[in-house]
Amino acid sequence: MGGENGQNARPMGDSVVNGPAASVSVGIVLSLVCLFGRMDSEELKYWVSFSIIRGIGRAKFSLLLGYFDDLGKAWYAQASDLTAAGLDAKSVQLIIDNRSEISPDAEIKRLEQHEVRALTWNDKDYPSRLREIHDCPPVLYVRGSFLTEDEVPLAVVGTRHASAYGRRVAEEIVGDLVRNGITVVSGLARGIDAVAHDVALKAGGRTIAVCACGLDMVYPSEHVALAHRIIDQGALVSEFALGVRPKGEHFPLRNRIMSGISLGVLVIEAGERSGALITAHQAAEQNRELFAVPGNIFSPTSKGPNHLIQDGAKLVRNCADILEELNLTAVAQQLEFKELVTTTDIESQLLSCLSSEATCIDDICYQSGLPASTVSSLLTILELKGLAKQMGNSSYALI
Repeated sequence: MGGENGQNARPMGDSVVNGPAASVSVGIVLSLVCLFGRMDSEELKYWVSFSIIRGIGRAKFSLLLGYFDDLGKAWYAQASDLTAAGLDAKSVQLIIDNRSEISPDAEIKRLEQHEVRALTWNDKDYPSRLREIHDCPPVLYVRGSFLTEDEVPLAVVGTRHASAYGRRVAEEIVGDLVRNGITVVSGLARGIDAVAHDVALKAGGRTIAVCACGLDMVYPSEHVALAHRIIDQGALVSEFALGVRPKGEHFPLRNRIMSGISLGVLVIEAGERSGALITAHQAAEQNRELFAVPGNIFSPTSKGPNHLIQDGAKLVRNCADILEELNLTAVAQQLEFKELVTTTDIESQLLSCLSSEATCIDDICYQSGLPASTVSSLLTILELKGLAKQMGNSSYALI
Protein backbone atom coordinates (compact mmCIF):
# COMPACT_ATOMS: atom_id res chain seq x y z
CA MET A 1 0.00 0.00 0.00
CA GLY A 2 1.32 3.45 -0.89
CA GLY A 3 3.98 2.18 -3.28
CA GLU A 4 1.77 2.16 -6.35
CA ASN A 5 2.97 4.27 -9.27
CA GLY A 6 -0.44 4.91 -10.81
CA GLN A 7 0.33 3.48 -14.26
CA ASN A 8 -2.51 0.96 -14.27
CA ALA A 9 -5.73 2.88 -13.64
CA ARG A 10 -8.92 2.00 -15.45
CA PRO A 11 -12.21 3.88 -16.00
CA MET A 12 -15.11 2.76 -13.86
CA GLY A 13 -16.97 1.06 -16.72
CA ASP A 14 -20.40 1.27 -18.33
CA SER A 15 -22.31 2.32 -15.23
CA VAL A 16 -20.18 5.47 -15.28
CA VAL A 17 -19.87 7.53 -18.43
CA ASN A 18 -16.84 6.36 -20.34
CA GLY A 19 -14.57 8.13 -20.43
CA PRO A 20 -8.06 41.49 6.79
CA ALA A 21 -8.38 37.57 5.95
CA ALA A 22 -5.07 36.25 7.21
CA SER A 23 -6.41 36.60 10.75
CA VAL A 24 -9.37 34.33 10.08
CA SER A 25 -8.55 30.97 11.65
CA VAL A 26 -9.45 27.61 10.16
CA GLY A 27 -11.19 26.77 13.42
CA ILE A 28 -13.64 29.66 13.06
CA VAL A 29 -14.41 28.69 9.48
CA LEU A 30 -15.00 25.07 10.43
CA SER A 31 -17.11 26.02 13.45
CA LEU A 32 -19.77 27.15 10.98
CA VAL A 33 -20.47 23.55 10.06
CA CYS A 34 -23.16 23.32 12.71
CA LEU A 35 -25.28 25.49 10.44
CA PHE A 36 -24.82 23.19 7.47
CA GLY A 37 -27.40 21.93 5.11
CA ARG A 38 -27.03 20.64 1.60
CA MET A 39 -25.08 23.19 -0.44
CA ASP A 40 -26.78 24.22 -3.68
CA SER A 41 -25.01 23.54 -6.97
CA GLU A 42 -24.51 27.25 -7.67
CA GLU A 43 -22.17 27.54 -4.69
CA LEU A 44 -20.84 24.00 -4.86
CA LYS A 45 -19.48 24.43 -8.38
CA TYR A 46 -16.92 26.94 -7.15
CA TRP A 47 -15.75 24.66 -4.34
CA VAL A 48 -15.28 21.93 -6.92
CA SER A 49 -13.48 24.27 -9.31
CA PHE A 50 -11.02 25.47 -6.68
CA SER A 51 -10.41 21.88 -5.57
CA ILE A 52 -9.26 21.03 -9.09
CA ILE A 53 -6.37 23.49 -8.77
CA ARG A 54 -3.61 21.52 -7.06
CA GLY A 55 -1.95 23.63 -4.41
CA ILE A 56 -5.17 25.30 -3.28
CA GLY A 57 -5.94 23.32 -0.15
CA ARG A 58 -7.40 23.69 3.31
CA ALA A 59 -5.51 26.79 4.44
CA LYS A 60 -6.06 28.73 1.21
CA PHE A 61 -9.75 27.76 1.09
CA SER A 62 -10.06 29.22 4.59
CA LEU A 63 -8.38 32.46 3.55
CA LEU A 64 -10.66 32.80 0.52
CA LEU A 65 -13.79 32.09 2.53
CA GLY A 66 -12.76 34.48 5.27
CA TYR A 67 -12.18 37.34 2.83
CA PHE A 68 -14.83 36.83 0.15
CA ASP A 69 -17.59 35.10 2.21
CA ASP A 70 -18.37 32.84 -0.75
CA LEU A 71 -16.15 31.18 -3.33
CA GLY A 72 -18.14 32.48 -6.29
CA LYS A 73 -16.77 35.97 -5.61
CA ALA A 74 -13.28 34.54 -5.14
CA TRP A 75 -13.44 32.66 -8.45
CA TYR A 76 -13.88 35.86 -10.44
CA ALA A 77 -11.69 38.07 -8.24
CA GLN A 78 -8.82 40.13 -9.55
CA ALA A 79 -5.26 39.18 -8.64
CA SER A 80 -5.02 42.17 -6.28
CA ASP A 81 -8.07 40.98 -4.34
CA LEU A 82 -6.71 37.44 -4.10
CA THR A 83 -3.50 38.90 -2.72
CA ALA A 84 -5.50 40.98 -0.24
CA ALA A 85 -7.18 37.77 0.91
CA GLY A 86 -3.78 36.56 2.09
CA LEU A 87 -2.72 34.29 -0.77
CA ASP A 88 0.94 34.23 -1.77
CA ALA A 89 2.00 35.22 -5.28
CA LYS A 90 2.42 31.60 -6.44
CA SER A 91 -1.12 30.66 -5.35
CA VAL A 92 -2.59 33.75 -6.98
CA GLN A 93 -0.88 32.86 -10.24
CA LEU A 94 -2.10 29.25 -9.99
CA ILE A 95 -5.68 30.47 -9.76
CA ILE A 96 -5.31 32.98 -12.59
CA ASP A 97 -3.63 30.43 -14.86
CA ASN A 98 -6.05 27.57 -14.18
CA ARG A 99 -9.50 29.12 -13.94
CA SER A 100 -9.62 30.01 -17.64
CA GLU A 101 -9.35 26.27 -18.34
CA ILE A 102 -12.06 25.24 -15.86
CA SER A 103 -15.82 25.60 -16.37
CA PRO A 104 -17.61 25.40 -12.98
CA ASP A 105 -20.91 24.47 -14.65
CA ALA A 106 -19.29 21.77 -16.75
CA GLU A 107 -17.59 20.27 -13.68
CA ILE A 108 -20.93 19.86 -11.91
CA LYS A 109 -22.36 18.15 -14.99
CA ARG A 110 -19.38 15.79 -15.11
CA LEU A 111 -19.97 14.81 -11.51
CA GLU A 112 -23.62 14.10 -12.23
CA GLN A 113 -22.72 12.00 -15.26
CA HIS A 114 -20.32 9.90 -13.19
CA GLU A 115 -22.76 9.63 -10.26
CA VAL A 116 -20.25 11.28 -7.95
CA ARG A 117 -21.22 13.63 -5.12
CA ALA A 118 -18.97 16.45 -3.95
CA LEU A 119 -19.16 17.12 -0.21
CA THR A 120 -17.62 20.25 1.25
CA TRP A 121 -16.49 20.44 4.86
CA ASN A 122 -19.70 22.44 5.51
CA ASP A 123 -21.88 19.55 4.36
CA LYS A 124 -23.74 17.50 6.97
CA ASP A 125 -22.68 14.28 5.21
CA TYR A 126 -18.98 15.12 5.34
CA PRO A 127 -17.38 12.60 7.76
CA SER A 128 -17.25 14.29 11.16
CA ARG A 129 -13.94 12.76 12.23
CA LEU A 130 -12.25 13.76 9.00
CA ARG A 131 -13.31 17.34 9.59
CA GLU A 132 -11.35 17.28 12.87
CA ILE A 133 -7.89 16.74 11.32
CA HIS A 134 -5.77 19.83 10.64
CA ASP A 135 -5.41 19.19 6.90
CA CYS A 136 -8.91 17.97 6.07
CA PRO A 137 -9.75 18.24 2.36
CA PRO A 138 -12.16 21.11 1.60
CA VAL A 139 -13.97 18.89 -0.92
CA LEU A 140 -14.47 15.14 -0.67
CA TYR A 141 -15.76 13.23 -3.69
CA VAL A 142 -18.04 10.27 -2.98
CA ARG A 143 -19.42 7.43 -5.10
CA GLY A 144 -21.87 5.44 -2.98
CA SER A 145 -23.26 6.45 0.39
CA PHE A 146 -22.46 7.26 3.99
CA LEU A 147 -24.99 5.79 6.44
CA THR A 148 -25.62 5.91 10.18
CA GLU A 149 -23.86 2.56 10.47
CA ASP A 150 -20.66 4.23 9.30
CA GLU A 151 -20.33 6.19 12.55
CA VAL A 152 -17.99 3.48 13.87
CA PRO A 153 -15.25 2.98 11.24
CA LEU A 154 -11.87 1.28 11.55
CA ALA A 155 -9.11 1.40 8.94
CA VAL A 156 -7.49 -1.93 8.05
CA VAL A 157 -4.24 -1.69 6.10
CA GLY A 158 -1.27 -3.86 5.20
CA THR A 159 1.15 -5.05 2.60
CA ARG A 160 0.32 -5.59 -1.07
CA HIS A 161 2.23 -8.89 -0.81
CA ALA A 162 0.10 -10.61 1.82
CA SER A 163 1.12 -14.04 3.06
CA ALA A 164 -1.31 -16.87 3.76
CA TYR A 165 -1.01 -15.91 7.44
CA GLY A 166 -1.86 -12.27 6.74
CA ARG A 167 -4.86 -13.17 4.63
CA ARG A 168 -6.17 -15.56 7.26
CA VAL A 169 -5.77 -12.96 9.99
CA ALA A 170 -7.52 -10.32 7.87
CA GLU A 171 -10.39 -12.65 7.02
CA GLU A 172 -11.00 -13.60 10.64
CA ILE A 173 -10.64 -10.20 12.27
CA VAL A 174 -12.43 -8.19 9.57
CA GLY A 175 -15.32 -10.66 9.51
CA ASP A 176 -15.72 -10.29 13.27
CA LEU A 177 -15.43 -6.49 13.08
CA VAL A 178 -18.25 -6.34 10.55
CA ARG A 179 -20.42 -8.65 12.62
CA ASN A 180 -19.96 -6.21 15.49
CA GLY A 181 -21.19 -3.24 13.47
CA ILE A 182 -17.82 -1.80 12.42
CA THR A 183 -17.43 -0.18 9.00
CA VAL A 184 -14.13 -1.23 7.43
CA VAL A 185 -12.04 1.49 5.79
CA SER A 186 -9.13 0.70 3.47
CA GLY A 187 -7.35 1.87 0.32
CA LEU A 188 -8.49 -0.52 -2.45
CA ALA A 189 -4.87 -1.60 -2.93
CA ARG A 190 -3.72 -5.11 -3.70
CA GLY A 191 -3.12 -7.50 -0.82
CA ILE A 192 -4.50 -6.82 2.66
CA ASP A 193 -6.62 -3.84 1.53
CA ALA A 194 -8.47 -5.91 -1.07
CA VAL A 195 -8.96 -8.78 1.39
CA ALA A 196 -10.41 -6.39 3.98
CA HIS A 197 -12.91 -4.90 1.52
CA ASP A 198 -13.88 -8.31 0.13
CA VAL A 199 -14.41 -9.93 3.53
CA ALA A 200 -16.49 -6.99 4.74
CA LEU A 201 -18.72 -7.23 1.68
CA LYS A 202 -19.13 -11.00 1.90
CA ALA A 203 -20.08 -10.66 5.57
CA GLY A 204 -22.86 -8.26 4.59
CA GLY A 205 -21.11 -5.29 6.17
CA ARG A 206 -20.17 -1.79 5.17
CA THR A 207 -16.84 -0.74 3.72
CA ILE A 208 -15.28 2.51 2.51
CA ALA A 209 -12.43 2.64 -0.01
CA VAL A 210 -10.30 5.78 -0.11
CA CYS A 211 -8.78 6.29 -3.55
CA ALA A 212 -5.67 8.09 -4.78
CA CYS A 213 -7.25 9.19 -8.06
CA GLY A 214 -10.47 10.65 -9.44
CA LEU A 215 -13.56 8.50 -9.02
CA ASP A 216 -14.05 8.16 -12.79
CA MET A 217 -11.33 5.50 -12.75
CA VAL A 218 -10.16 2.62 -10.54
CA TYR A 219 -6.65 1.82 -9.46
CA PRO A 220 -5.47 -0.89 -9.65
CA SER A 221 -7.50 -1.80 -12.73
CA GLU A 222 -8.17 -5.38 -11.61
CA HIS A 223 -10.29 -4.00 -8.77
CA VAL A 224 -13.02 -2.52 -10.98
CA ALA A 225 -15.51 -5.25 -9.99
CA LEU A 226 -14.57 -4.88 -6.32
CA ALA A 227 -15.06 -1.12 -6.58
CA HIS A 228 -18.60 -1.56 -7.91
CA ARG A 229 -19.42 -3.95 -5.06
CA ILE A 230 -18.13 -1.37 -2.58
CA ILE A 231 -20.37 1.30 -4.10
CA ASP A 232 -23.36 -0.95 -3.40
CA GLN A 233 -22.41 -1.56 0.26
CA GLY A 234 -20.48 1.54 1.15
CA ALA A 235 -18.57 4.21 -0.71
CA LEU A 236 -15.56 5.11 -2.78
CA VAL A 237 -14.12 8.43 -1.64
CA SER A 238 -11.33 10.69 -2.84
CA GLU A 239 -10.11 14.25 -2.46
CA PHE A 240 -8.99 14.17 -6.11
CA ALA A 241 -11.23 15.60 -8.80
CA LEU A 242 -12.44 13.64 -11.80
CA GLY A 243 -9.71 12.94 -14.32
CA VAL A 244 -6.85 12.98 -11.80
CA ARG A 245 -4.75 9.88 -12.31
CA PRO A 246 -2.95 8.10 -9.45
CA LYS A 247 0.59 9.26 -8.73
CA GLY A 248 3.10 8.21 -6.12
CA GLU A 249 2.66 11.40 -4.10
CA HIS A 250 -1.12 10.90 -3.94
CA PHE A 251 -0.94 7.78 -1.77
CA PRO A 252 0.33 9.38 1.47
CA LEU A 253 -2.42 12.00 1.02
CA ARG A 254 -4.95 9.19 0.53
CA ASN A 255 -3.65 7.44 3.66
CA ARG A 256 -4.22 10.45 5.93
CA ILE A 257 -7.89 10.44 4.88
CA MET A 258 -8.19 6.73 5.71
CA SER A 259 -6.92 7.32 9.24
CA GLY A 260 -8.76 10.63 9.55
CA ILE A 261 -12.14 9.04 8.85
CA SER A 262 -11.54 6.24 11.32
CA LEU A 263 -11.50 5.67 15.06
CA GLY A 264 -8.24 3.82 14.65
CA VAL A 265 -5.97 1.91 12.29
CA LEU A 266 -5.22 -1.82 12.29
CA VAL A 267 -1.98 -2.89 10.56
CA ILE A 268 -1.82 -6.48 9.31
CA GLU A 269 1.58 -7.25 7.77
CA ALA A 270 3.78 -4.44 6.52
CA GLY A 271 7.38 -4.12 5.48
CA GLU A 272 9.67 -1.54 7.00
CA ARG A 273 8.90 0.93 4.19
CA SER A 274 5.27 0.00 3.58
CA GLY A 275 2.63 2.62 2.89
CA ALA A 276 0.68 1.00 5.71
CA LEU A 277 3.23 2.42 8.13
CA ILE A 278 2.64 5.89 6.70
CA THR A 279 -1.03 5.43 7.55
CA ALA A 280 -0.05 4.27 11.05
CA HIS A 281 2.16 7.32 11.64
CA GLN A 282 -0.58 9.64 10.39
CA ALA A 283 -3.04 7.93 12.73
CA ALA A 284 -0.74 8.68 15.66
CA GLU A 285 -0.48 12.33 14.60
CA GLN A 286 -4.27 12.51 14.38
CA ASN A 287 -4.67 11.02 17.87
CA ARG A 288 -6.28 7.86 16.51
CA GLU A 289 -5.86 4.45 18.14
CA LEU A 290 -3.19 2.25 16.61
CA PHE A 291 -3.43 -1.54 16.45
CA ALA A 292 -1.04 -4.11 15.02
CA VAL A 293 -1.08 -7.87 14.52
CA PRO A 294 2.23 -9.50 15.53
CA GLY A 295 3.97 -11.81 13.10
CA ASN A 296 6.90 -14.11 12.52
CA ILE A 297 10.10 -12.29 13.52
CA PHE A 298 11.85 -13.75 10.46
CA SER A 299 9.23 -12.50 7.98
CA PRO A 300 9.93 -9.16 6.20
CA THR A 301 6.21 -8.36 6.23
CA SER A 302 6.09 -8.70 10.02
CA LYS A 303 8.78 -6.09 10.68
CA GLY A 304 6.36 -3.18 10.39
CA PRO A 305 3.66 -4.31 12.85
CA ASN A 306 6.22 -5.79 15.25
CA HIS A 307 8.03 -2.43 15.40
CA LEU A 308 4.71 -0.63 15.92
CA ILE A 309 3.93 -2.89 18.87
CA GLN A 310 7.37 -2.17 20.32
CA ASP A 311 6.60 1.53 20.00
CA GLY A 312 3.29 1.24 21.84
CA ALA A 313 0.65 0.09 19.36
CA LYS A 314 -1.99 -2.20 20.82
CA LEU A 315 -1.14 -5.85 20.13
CA VAL A 316 -4.12 -7.51 18.47
CA ARG A 317 -4.86 -11.21 18.62
CA ASN A 318 -8.54 -11.01 17.70
CA CYS A 319 -11.45 -8.64 17.20
CA ALA A 320 -12.19 -8.55 20.94
CA ASP A 321 -8.87 -6.79 21.58
CA ILE A 322 -9.96 -3.94 19.31
CA LEU A 323 -13.49 -3.67 20.63
CA GLU A 324 -12.25 -3.60 24.21
CA GLU A 325 -9.66 -0.90 23.52
CA LEU A 326 -12.23 1.28 21.73
CA ASN A 327 -14.94 0.54 24.31
CA LEU A 328 -17.14 -0.83 21.53
CA THR A 329 -18.20 -4.14 23.02
CA ALA A 330 -21.81 -3.66 21.96
CA VAL A 331 -21.62 -1.50 18.83
CA ALA A 332 -24.40 -3.20 16.90
CA GLN A 333 -26.83 -2.96 19.80
CA GLN A 334 -25.95 0.69 20.42
CA LEU A 335 -26.53 1.61 16.78
CA GLU A 336 -29.84 -0.25 16.71
CA PHE A 337 -30.97 1.66 19.80
CA LYS A 338 -29.90 5.00 18.32
CA GLU A 339 -31.93 4.26 15.19
CA LEU A 340 -35.03 3.87 17.37
CA VAL A 341 -34.51 7.12 19.29
CA THR A 342 -36.17 10.15 17.73
CA THR A 343 -34.81 13.67 18.04
CA THR A 344 -36.32 17.11 17.53
CA ASP A 345 -34.85 19.52 14.99
CA ILE A 346 -33.15 21.56 17.69
CA GLU A 347 -31.70 18.39 19.28
CA SER A 348 -30.36 17.32 15.90
CA GLN A 349 -28.82 20.77 15.48
CA LEU A 350 -27.01 20.36 18.79
CA LEU A 351 -25.87 16.83 17.92
CA SER A 352 -24.28 18.17 14.73
CA CYS A 353 -22.07 20.34 16.93
CA LEU A 354 -20.70 17.32 18.81
CA SER A 355 -18.12 14.76 17.78
CA SER A 356 -16.35 11.78 19.28
CA GLU A 357 -13.96 14.23 20.96
CA ALA A 358 -14.90 16.32 24.01
CA THR A 359 -16.40 19.73 23.16
CA CYS A 360 -16.90 22.34 25.89
CA ILE A 361 -20.30 23.97 26.41
CA ASP A 362 -18.96 27.41 25.43
CA ASP A 363 -17.92 26.07 22.02
CA ILE A 364 -21.27 24.28 21.61
CA CYS A 365 -23.11 27.54 22.36
CA TYR A 366 -20.93 29.43 19.88
CA GLN A 367 -21.32 26.87 17.13
CA SER A 368 -25.06 26.36 17.58
CA GLY A 369 -25.95 29.99 18.28
CA LEU A 370 -28.11 28.84 21.22
CA PRO A 371 -28.07 30.34 24.74
CA ALA A 372 -26.23 28.43 27.47
CA SER A 373 -29.43 27.61 29.37
CA THR A 374 -30.99 25.98 26.29
CA VAL A 375 -27.79 24.08 25.47
CA SER A 376 -27.53 22.72 29.03
CA SER A 377 -31.13 21.52 29.01
CA LEU A 378 -30.78 19.89 25.59
CA LEU A 379 -27.55 18.16 26.56
CA THR A 380 -29.29 16.63 29.58
CA ILE A 381 -32.05 15.32 27.31
CA LEU A 382 -29.51 13.91 24.84
CA GLU A 383 -27.73 12.17 27.73
CA LEU A 384 -30.99 10.56 28.83
CA LYS A 385 -31.57 9.40 25.25
CA GLY A 386 -28.13 7.82 25.17
CA LEU A 387 -26.91 10.05 22.35
CA ALA A 388 -24.37 12.20 24.21
CA LYS A 389 -22.19 11.83 27.26
CA GLN A 390 -20.54 14.22 29.71
CA MET A 391 -16.74 14.13 29.54
CA GLY A 392 -15.97 16.33 32.55
CA ASN A 393 -15.02 20.02 32.73
CA SER A 394 -18.38 20.97 31.20
CA SER A 395 -17.55 19.07 27.99
CA TYR A 396 -19.67 16.65 25.99
CA ALA A 397 -19.15 14.10 23.20
CA LEU A 398 -21.23 11.86 21.00
CA ILE A 399 -21.80 8.29 22.10
